[in-house]
Amino acid sequence: MRTRRKADTVQQDDLITRARTWLAEDPDPETRAELAELIDAGDLAALGDRFAGTLQFGTAGLRGEIGAGPMRMNRSVVIRAAAGLAAYLKAQGSTGGLVVIGYDARYKSADFARDTAAVMTGAGLRAAVLPRPLPTPVLAYAIRHLGAVAGVEVTASHNPPRDNGYKVYLGDGSQIVSPADVEIATEIAAAGPLDGVPRPESGWEILGDEVLDAYLDRTDAVLSPASPRTARTVYTAMHGVGTSVLTAAFARAGFPEPVLVAEQAEPDPAFPTVAFPNPEEPGAMDLAFATARRAAPDLVIANDPDADRCAVAVPDPSAGGGWRMLSGDEVGALLAAHLVDRGVTGVFAESIVSSSLLGRIARKAGLGYEETLTGFKWIARVDGLRYGYEEALGYCVAPEGVRDKDGITAALLIAELASVLKEKGRTLLDLLDDLALDHGLHATAQLSVRVEDLTVIANAMRRLRETPPTALAGLPVTSAEDLALGTDALPPTDGLRYHLTGARVIVRPSGTEPKLKCYLEVVVPVGSADELPGARAKGAELLAGIKRDLAAAAGI
Repeated sequence: MRTRRKADTVQQDDLITRARTWLAEDPDPETRAELAELIDAGDLAALGDRFAGTLQFGTAGLRGEIGAGPMRMNRSVVIRAAAGLAAYLKAQGSTGGLVVIGYDARYKSADFARDTAAVMTGAGLRAAVLPRPLPTPVLAYAIRHLGAVAGVEVTASHNPPRDNGYKVYLGDGSQIVSPADVEIATEIAAAGPLDGVPRPESGWEILGDEVLDAYLDRTDAVLSPASPRTARTVYTAMHGVGTSVLTAAFARAGFPEPVLVAEQAEPDPAFPTVAFPNPEEPGAMDLAFATARRAAPDLVIANDPDADRCAVAVPDPSAGGGWRMLSGDEVGALLAAHLVDRGVTGVFAESIVSSSLLGRIARKAGLGYEETLTGFKWIARVDGLRYGYEEALGYCVAPEGVRDKDGITAALLIAELASVLKEKGRTLLDLLDDLALDHGLHATAQLSVRVEDLTVIANAMRRLRETPPTALAGLPVTSAEDLALGTDALPPTDGLRYHLTGARVIVRPSGTEPKLKCYLEVVVPVGSADELPGARAKGAELLAGIKRDLAAAAGI
């Protein structure tokens, strides 16, 4: 017992020593004060949490809760990340190259952007910072527009208020993938003490509005020149940075001015009116629907806080409150059908977790089609890409300008489609019915479990690997794939895919949040319009059954 207490004391002393070492070089007064208070209070549990490891840099860059220590997002972590990125770029022969830096309106975003610019400048690269908090797609556009060798966006997208993140793009305008992420992470680990990282007080450029204007000049290129622009919208930026850019894009395109959800129109890092600033989360759209009931628009459009995602809702008397949110898969199919109707050419692409309906639409139109791993870092790299989407409200409708999801141009394109249908006395729901008649009713849903303890996710994945289900909702599992082994078409990723008779299930840990995510799809044949209500009821019943049985199989 005496030996165990001595070992505990040694571990505690080591923890305090590491915390004091971190404190000595922390450049941020706020996180210094936080850490000093924890050290003075001897709060070993809180210190242990902050020093349990290092926030890992991967294909999503960095993302985590703001706070002191290596397991949090803070200036020390960001400076090391920037130093690692700079070293990687120089090793690739990009000394003197331009790095463009954008940021959203979250806590510390402007500080992290400034630190990144300072590190790049100190490393012999050129740095340019966007003029103010702007949508992520503006940064993605700026990289190629300015001929940069890389770009950084400081954002945590739709994560909770206390989070922030660090997203890295290379010169092709796409987010990093392996092996760049591993090589950058290696350089970050080698960065050493902060006092060895040069950080001048000036020397970088603060861009004017020219880049934003160039981005806006391209936005209405997603529309047909003579298309109607009559759809009326209610718009919410979800306390993010989308309002000024989206309203400017709509004005340039000639759409009616959107009615803003006033309570959510201005950036606010506290996100005071929503539990999670994500249009998919329960309650997040309540204020938008209340505004819509007063304004009676044709559409409700929402961006997430960095405006790279786009959510759509439509009037539906049968829905509670008279408005129905469309799923990301439904919007993805609608935009694809609209582009096909316009006669586009090229390849349609989506991630494996998105609806198989896109493939059917593309094949019927004689267009190329590809599936990729989850994330636009993969979708954007598809050769000949014309349109790509992901079920989590992400759409790339103009890849020649932005090789990433773009909630601004997607909003324009869905407003154009609604206008075209409106002139014919039809709606987006009517077009969804047409697609069901043509290709079968594709019903999708998610089983998503947010956890505090990440071992819950690991245990669920292990359980499913060791004892895979043989049937779900009475549908036999015809094949099971462990995606960690890779496939002929896909590199390895932590996930499981089950094909059932008339259904498909994919299970994977989220790459950006502490969630286990299960993506479900059933396809119900439809012979006539009269069969649509019954097909929808059957689809809902099967999805509910799959959710129930999958949760039991995973032990969640």
